[in-house]
Amino acid sequence: MSLQVLTYVVVGFTFALYIGIAIWSRAHSTGDFYIAGKGVSPIANGMATAADWMSAASFISMAGLIAFLGYDGSVYLMGWTGGYVLLALLLAPYLRKFGKFTVPEFIAERYYSKAARIVAVICLIFISFTYVAGQMRGVGIVFSRFLEVDVTVGLIIGMGIVFTYAVLGGMKGITYTQVAQYCVLIFAYTVPAVFIAIQLTGNPIPQLAFGSEITGTGTALLDKLDDIVTSLGFNQYTSGTKSRIDVFC
Repeated sequence: MSLQVLTYVVVGFTFALYIGIAIWSRAHSTGDFYIAGKGVSPIANGMATAADWMSAASFISMAGLIAFLGYDGSVYLMGWTGGYVLLALLLAPYLRKFGKFTVPEFIAERYYSKAARIVAVICLIFISFTYVAGQMRGVGIVFSRFLEVDVTVGLIIGMGIVFTYAVLGGMKGITYTQVAQYCVLIFAYTVPAVFIAIQLTGNPIPQLAFGSEITGTGTALLDKLDDIVTSLGFNQYTSGTKSRIDVFC
């Protein structure tokens, strides 16, 4: 079996899995559609949230941003991750407490203002379209690479799959589809990183391997990384200008 045929099989299987989840979890009420009938476990919710973080923006854009900015790009990675935590701690509990399905509904109820609700809707639309545009572009690029089709065709395929499980399953379908995506993504993130770390440095922990030397060469892994990104036309990865306090805070 050729690599391309294997790619078609794997991608086709994941598509079938997502559509199957959407059919299994299809919404039967407003509560099912917006809040999954309040029947999703905390672990599943956590996995779905993590999958949302490990999206095309993380897989493609964040990698490119860090390659372009080097160490300074870590500020976006830390801010992105911290933002998810703050959102979960400071907003999500109050949405549940107020019994509202959407942020604009919560804003209107909290501040007793229809004007505030309209402002929230406008902000939500602007943010959502900005985010989705980047995500869909990433989807088109990934599908065009693996399916050997045009970026536009890849984008249409991705939109069709998302539309199917979002419309059929609502929040429940999206959540459990994200759980499946989490399993795929965490495998795709972790396993290659571990084996690359072992192959290059003999250290199975990627974070520690960054500070190790490449086996048999005496060259530090970070020095080799600097050489690679410099050869690609970027600045050295370790040539950041921000302080560590700035990056992590």
